[in-house]
Amino acid sequence: MFYLIGLGLGDIKDITVKGLEIVKQCSRVYLEMYTSILGCSLEDMQEFYGRPLLLADRDLVEQGADEILAGAGETDVALLVVGDPFGATTHTDFILRAKEKNIPYKVIHNASIMNAIGCCGLQLYKFGETVSIPYWDETWKPDSFYDKIKLNRLHNMHTLCLLDIKVKEPTLESLMRKRKEYMPPRFMSVAEAAQQLLTIVEKKDALERNTVLNEQSLCVGLARVGQDTQQIVVSTLHGMRATDLGGPLHSLIIPAKEMHPLEVEFLQQYAANIKLDDYNH
Repeated sequence: MFYLIGLGLGDIKDITVKGLEIVKQCSRVYLEMYTSILGCSLEDMQEFYGRPLLLADRDLVEQGADEILAGAGETDVALLVVGDPFGATTHTDFILRAKEKNIPYKVIHNASIMNAIGCCGLQLYKFGETVSIPYWDETWKPDSFYDKIKLNRLHNMHTLCLLDIKVKEPTLESLMRKRKEYMPPRFMSVAEAAQQLLTIVEKKDALERNTVLNEQSLCVGLARVGQDTQQIVVSTLHGMRATDLGGPLHSLIIPAKEMHPLEVEFLQQYAANIKLDDYNH
């Protein structure tokens, strides 16, 4: 049997009872931590689970799925995923490959940022399409995510922005030399995301800035959701670019123009110098 097991968002104890029982019985257990990270070390996880874990890096997950699935038709093999197994499309491919090989499988769900984001008080059913904000570089500055934020705003929906993670990214020089060397890990902050959004907004005409998004638009910054050090801050987009929420992982929300009174009341506790009623149109 192949098991795809969600670990939740906080720490080693967020795994479900069912998930933990399966981990203890498997012959091999892989840990995938390149699409997200958990707030604990590999050593702590191995001690808690009472068994060794095999690290599944980006290359293994994206190119070595057959290696992970090997033998899963005769013995139990598990892949541990931070959050919920279907929070990243990468993991859907494992299920498709298992079906192709006639390998039985089970998915053990858990909390992910997609539902835990409700901790800020914004109602989940009022969220529109989720977007990803990638890191820019000197030659590559994609901005298609802005159009999705715009569409959500025009339909009076909140937007969850998932911020880029760079883990085990090969350097350009190593690709040219065909010898793997990796850049240091990078995790986009809410400040970096806000700055990129402002760069896009500044290029728009006055009408669009007044009707869609501008530097005075509200946004919600969240860090380490589900962990003891969780932080939430409500600010303007201009103010968010100077906000330091500490270590990863960060998420950014662009709220709808019109919020429910309960949403406003709940969010107000995270807005130090802003009266949210003035922004709720």
